[in-house]
Amino acid sequence: MAKPAKATILIVDDEESILEALSGILEDEGHDVITASSGEKALERFNEASPDVVLLDVWLPGMDGLETLKNIREKNRNVCVIMISGHSNIETAVHATRLGAYDFLEKPLSLEKVLIIVRRALEKQGLEKENTELRTSFSRQWEIIGENPGITSLKGEIQKAAISQGRIIIYGESGTGKELVARALHDSSDRRDKNFIEVNCAAIPHELIESELFGHEKGSFTGAFESKKGKFELADEGTLFLDEIGDMSLATQAKFLRVIETQEFQRVGGSRKIKVDVRIIAATNKNLEEEIKKTNFREDLYFRLNVIPIHVPPLRERKDDIPLLVDYFLKNFARQYGQRPKTVTKATLRALLEYDWPGNVRELKNIIERFVIMNPTDVIDSKEVPVFRAVKTDYSSFRTLREAREQFEKDFILKKLQENNWNVSKTSEELEIERSNLHRKIKSLGIETP
Repeated sequence: MAKPAKATILIVDDEESILEALSGILEDEGHDVITASSGEKALERFNEASPDVVLLDVWLPGMDGLETLKNIREKNRNVCVIMISGHSNIETAVHATRLGAYDFLEKPLSLEKVLIIVRRALEKQGLEKENTELRTSFSRQWEIIGENPGITSLKGEIQKAAISQGRIIIYGESGTGKELVARALHDSSDRRDKNFIEVNCAAIPHELIESELFGHEKGSFTGAFESKKGKFELADEGTLFLDEIGDMSLATQAKFLRVIETQEFQRVGGSRKIKVDVRIIAATNKNLEEEIKKTNFREDLYFRLNVIPIHVPPLRERKDDIPLLVDYFLKNFARQYGQRPKTVTKATLRALLEYDWPGNVRELKNIIERFVIMNPTDVIDSKEVPVFRAVKTDYSSFRTLREAREQFEKDFILKKLQENNWNVSKTSEELEIERSNLHRKIKSLGIETP
């Protein structure tokens, strides 16, 4: 058996010979060992050293081992505590286990067994640490980035809504991050340790949606070779996220409404009623009130779902968050593709800020991923920025013809400069004006070049 990584181990026993014997074998394994002869001293050493594993005698002078275990677990619930006793009985072992003991050893001690249990305890801690890091990494990918007042308000709404059991509809354009909001609601709720199940109502064919939601029994339709749980069953005690709810068919809406009311359903082809406890979060990029008027969406279902409405602002309304998002995506994709972190020039960032992002944060994320993959340099220059589709300007909103003309000239020249990788000579030839004249216009119109 390979030696585990070096750890700090606290041994607590009132017998000097046991302290010496255990210290010797554990130090030979490469561990740092600290000792204590009483429960009170053990708590002092625990606070000073934060050990990874504790070997704790049940019978101690003053504060006994079980009381010491209780205090240690209150300070750190992740530490592995291995109880030791020369007078053990089943009742003591059960009590220690309930208090959070990892394992139980009887005196006289088998030093070989001590090593095995300590190694298992350290392996368990290693796995738990790895799982915590994975959960943290997973949560980070669903982080809502931004400091704009609209996003700050959104985060506040999430915290308030998450602690309730109320049904929620998340409204927002495509690409704004409605799924992020749904996951944040789940992660901040008392259901965080249960399943988060997602269904994209627009991506599942009409004839299969009921099977996806409610499951089916073997032989209930052609191709149903075995019974299958639906999303409702999988989300029991957790959260069911229905994305693009506005695309759900009217027939499915009717059945879905009954399930919301009763939290009971039958699988397709089945007769047994299945009871679940599911929190429902829906999302849509459609105006459901307009869909109701068009008879595309049931009004009763709308009122059932729309207990807590949450609106996600489009990126064009929170452009001050673009630098934060760019930095976040650059670091994430560099880590994902094993590259050094990249940065963007001021001119590149300016170009990103001037665009209105009809595809919202998803479009920005895709652009940054392309930057990281396709650009060999660590600094991304504005010449690498794709020529974005021109944002339509409402020239009729200008007060004078001169103001409208100047804005048109600025937009037009800026677009041509981007198309020509900011080559002024080439742009002047294309525009059929003198290079010096173009320079003057760039300066007078306030166009910033890289």
